[in-house]
Amino acid sequence: MRSGFEGLSRQLKLIARYVETSRDRLALDGVQETAGQCGVQPSAVVRFAKHFGFSGFSEMQALFRAGAAQRLAPHRDYQERIRSLVDGAGVETITPARIAHEVIGGSIERLQALQADLPDERFDAAVELMLDAPALWLAASRRAFPVGAYLAYALQHTAKPVHWLHGLGHMQQGELRALAPGDVLIAVSFEPYAQETRDVVDAALARGARLLAITDSQLSPLAKQANAVLLAEDGATFGFRSLTSTLCLAQSLFLGLAYRMELAYERKGG
Repeated sequence: MRSGFEGLSRQLKLIARYVETSRDRLALDGVQETAGQCGVQPSAVVRFAKHFGFSGFSEMQALFRAGAAQRLAPHRDYQERIRSLVDGAGVETITPARIAHEVIGGSIERLQALQADLPDERFDAAVELMLDAPALWLAASRRAFPVGAYLAYALQHTAKPVHWLHGLGHMQQGELRALAPGDVLIAVSFEPYAQETRDVVDAALARGARLLAITDSQLSPLAKQANAVLLAEDGATFGFRSLTSTLCLAQSLFLGLAYRMELAYERKGG
């Protein structure tokens, strides 16, 4: 699917992005629900399945169910509890404390998924890319903005030059004039992928930067341009997406880099 993505029609691309980012829901929902989430007709979902060699939607769905059965059990329970909370219970039973517990429970599940799915070699490669960079640049807008803020703060504690393209005064393009070939841009963005971040990525790559993308899908526009990609899929509770697993990933990157820099310093000193 990833290799043939560019050759898909507009509708099939919408479905492909949904498949990539919502595997848990795809394993549970019917063709009507899946089509609604993608904003297409059910026939387009069936056509998508057949395009990739399945007899229809059910056969494609069975593949996702078989591959994610153990992981889906806690997620399904969480979804059922949310639906029960919102639809089945009276408004008077929804207390702030109960909402807090639901948010915490959802965050725990996404952290567990991150731990299970994070490829060690890909994470190590991302840290090595940062270690090798003469300077680090950060781009994160809208929902991803707090992740950029954290990385800007944390990475200042290393000896690496760090530049945060936060967009104040819309001066990112001017600031990028200081970027040198070989520098690494860490770009954080999720569906629908902030145009501000995409513009910074394009400009940085044109100046010879290397790209570390933190995003939610291998099909995201950032992933297709990146030297290294790390995926974080934060779920939504009551319609609000968290940043728990993404911030955990960002903190892990900082700690991994700090460790490697200290290790390199000790080796030189020895």
